[in-house]
Parts: sequence; C-alpha cells; structure tokens
Amino acid sequence: MWFRNLQIFRLTPDWAYSTDALAAALQRGIFQGCGASDRQALGWVPPRGEDGDLVFGVGRQQLIALGIEQKLLPMSVVRQYAAAKLEQIAAAQGYKAGRKQTREVVDQVEAELLPRAFVKRGLTYVWIDPVNRWLLVDASSSARADEVMEQLKLSLGELPLTLVKTQIAPATAMTQWLAAGHAPGSFSIDRDCELQAAAEERPAVRYVRHNLDSDEVRNHIAGGKTATRLALTWNDRVSFVLTEQLQVKKLAFLDILKEDAERQSENADDLFAANFTLMCGELSQLLAHLLDVLGGEGE
Repeated sequence: MWFRNLQIFRLTPDWAYSTDALAAALQRGIFQGCGASDRQALGWVPPRGEDGDLVFGVGRQQLIALGIEQKLLPMSVVRQYAAAKLEQIAAAQGYKAGRKQTREVVDQVEAELLPRAFVKRGLTYVWIDPVNRWLLVDASSSARADEVMEQLKLSLGELPLTLVKTQIAPATAMTQWLAAGHAPGSFSIDRDCELQAAAEERPAVRYVRHNLDSDEVRNHIAGGKTATRLALTWNDRVSFVLTEQLQVKKLAFLDILKEDAERQSENADDLFAANFTLMCGELSQLLAHLLDVLGGEGE
C-alpha cells in the first residue's frame, strides 16, 4: 500500500465529502470487470480487499482504489488470425477482399478472440487528505492519473481539484541546486539526474549512480541544459525522484518506518491502518517542505 509515485492535485476549499458520502458516490462507478467484448474495464474497488469498504479512512484521511482490468490481445495476433481467414475468403470468392471486407473480418476476429484473451488486473491507489487539501494518485504516468480523474468525475459529478503550481518552476530549482552542489532545507541530492537542452532536438544527458557535485554536471548547466529529473532524499527518511512537471516518482521509505508499523500492529488490519497512517504523516511533511523550497504555491 506504500505509494511509489505521486501525481499531485490540490483539493479546492469546497471539497465536502465525508468518508460515508464519498463511499456512496463511488458506488455509482463500482468495478464490474471486463465483458466478453471489452478490452478494458475501470471501476472502484475496496482498497483493503474484497470484504472492505470502498473508502478506507483513518481520522480524516481517506484511501480509495481504482480497479483496472485489461485484455491482453495484441493487434499483431488479431492480424495473424485475420490474414488466415482472408486467404480462405479469397480462395472461395476468387479475388482478394476489399478494404471494407478486410476491416469487417479483422473486427470479427477480434470479437472472437477477446473472450479468450488473458486478463491483466491492477490497482491504482488514491490518497485524499481533506485536512491539508491534497489528492495524490499513486501513478507513474499522467495518463493513468487522468483515467483516475475521469472516473472520479463520473462518480462525483464534479471534480473540485486544481493542479499545483509553484512560485519557482521545479526545473529551475533543480538546476540551481545542482549548480550549487546541494539542495536546500531538509533535502539532499542523490546520484541520479537528467539534464536536457532547450534546443529543438532536446538533447539530454542522464546520470545514474553518479556523483552529481562535479564540474562535468556544472559545465552542462553552463552550456544551457536544465534539470528535468533529480533524485533527492528528504530528512534521511524518504528518497524519490522529482520531475519538471512536479511529479514524484520512485518513492522509497526508510525500512525503519515499516518496521515501526509492524511492531505496533497485532494483525493485518492493524498493520494496514498503521502503514497508511505513517505514510500519510511522512508524505504530508515532505510535500509541505517541497512546496516551501519551491517558493510556495503560485497562481
């Protein structure tokens, strides 16, 4: 349940969903699974497991989960089966199928194969913090976060959210930190980064497990490259990669945090609640400090 990524959204002041009200709203988009002819299905599932509630709450902190089911049917397989069928049709009618007939055969073959396709299932967790007005999606891509937002809007009928903007652009701040050789406040620079030029071809340099406090890195910056990704550690407790879009990726929490949760828990339910509570506490502080070193929120 520990998040590995953060797509960051700000709840507007008029967010007024209690745990019960949110659960009732999510019932409108509960997960149903793929039908025979569906390639993908999305819907809300209990984050704690099949027997749990649609919203897991500790205090005013809320956790929800979007279930995702996808049929694994590559179009190359569809075209292979369709090609064999089109050969049979051509032999029977004495000439090759036209464009329209070919499209109809491809669609027919896809419809026949979909019910037999392997199914891939996954969960995307969403943490809602009405106290600090955060909505955070555990997704590595903005496309997956957009799917979550779309489903949430369908269930709520509205989407009282805004994107977070900072006074200092993340790319500008990360570049300044690399040039100085250190990050401000409770943050420290790790060993991974990506530098990219503003030229049309966007040439980039990536460093992995590399000392970033070096003349080589500073020469790239002096030559016009800016940081688009930078690995950081906060307070010696949480490591992550910050991107130019203010996305947090590759979150890793200090093992002692998880060990503390295990020591405080007597069963699986207690452990889940303890993990969620600890994660909320750590990330709330991290985000507050991150906004602070980026100059606060902008308009």
